Amino acid sequence: MCLFVAQRIDFSFLCFMSLFVAKIWQPLWQLPSRADLIFSFAKRELLGRYKGSVLGLAWAVLTPVVMIAIFTFIFAGIFGARFGASDSPWDYALYLFCGLLPWSMFQESVQQSANTILAHSNLVKRVVFPLEALPAAQVFAALGNQLFATIGLLVAAIIIRQHLNLTAFWLPALLIPQLLFALGAAWLIASLGVFLRDIAQGVTLLLMAWMYLTPIIYPESIVPDRFRTFINLNPFTPLVRSYRRIFLDGQAPDWRGLAYFTAFALLVFIFGYWWFARTRKSFADVV
Repeated sequence: MCLFVAQRIDFSFLCFMSLFVAKIWQPLWQLPSRADLIFSFAKRELLGRYKGSVLGLAWAVLTPVVMIAIFTFIFAGIFGARFGASDSPWDYALYLFCGLLPWSMFQESVQQSANTILAHSNLVKRVVFPLEALPAAQVFAALGNQLFATIGLLVAAIIIRQHLNLTAFWLPALLIPQLLFALGAAWLIASLGVFLRDIAQGVTLLLMAWMYLTPIIYPESIVPDRFRTFINLNPFTPLVRSYRRIFLDGQAPDWRGLAYFTAFALLVFIFGYWWFARTRKSFADVV
């Protein structure tokens, strides 16, 4: 009799857990069917940033170009930093451009997601609205900016080097794990932004430190041996390395490093969405 009761309890518990898990993850499975909604929000976000400006979407290319010019002047011009085999500051600018492409997309995704739930507080209390689409829209808007900037990189590479490596077609292999990483981080930060109103300021400081701890503005070769392990543990290091390999070095991505980044991205994606799904029921009580 006791065994029968225990089996019934175990069965009921398993049924409850399966329903609980299905309830949490069901919106994620439905996310592809809401692609039109996500892209609509992303388009509105992207165009809204440049609405009324003279240059419009050209700012998506001009902004990183100005940043690259400043870094190139300081590090290549004043400090003599160099990337690749060439001593040309133009070569440094190209390598810097490659490093800033994925980083700027990730940085923009996280920073914009910090306040996206609060900015759309009118949608929070609508039970049927998929709130997980809001941070996703920020990520795809940032991806749109990156794609515009990528066109600028390709044009600059053709002008400076007079050729374009066919290995650039490996870009989708880098974008897929990059998107997973950005989505997971965006969901996590969007949720935290509801409960911690100063999360945006904290994230800005964290991202600034993270960028300088990633070999973006300096080559990996100058990192002292005692810090090399720490730099290699940084998940963005192999991603930046792979961008430079496919666009400028004419090589395939760093597959081993990319596998490490992909595993890290999957963990962030799963945890970030799980956290968002677990906390979203409390959003309406806070906003």
